[in-house]
Amino acid sequence: MNYTETSKMTSKGQVTIPSTIREILKLEPGSTVMFKVTDRGVILSPCEISEKSPYTAKEWIKIERLVAEKGKAYKTSAAAKKHVESL
Repeated sequence: MNYTETSKMTSKGQVTIPSTIREILKLEPGSTVMFKVTDRGVILSPCEISEKSPYTAKEWIKIERLVAEKGKAYKTSAAAKKHVESL
């Protein structure tokens, strides 16, 4: 599909995406878009950004196993702290 619209840039560098293009790309308020600079100009594409997990797959397995375990009661805070440090 080829479709062209124009828009003016504001003094803050902002450009309004014309409503027809927003509809074609199914963009809604809060949508993330990617700008790619090429030899022919700029390509604007909708995109989704997923956060990189701070844990590895093995760490997630361990976390899920710990969450599923029955909780333990400790008689002193020192005993609880020792257990946490052993994890």
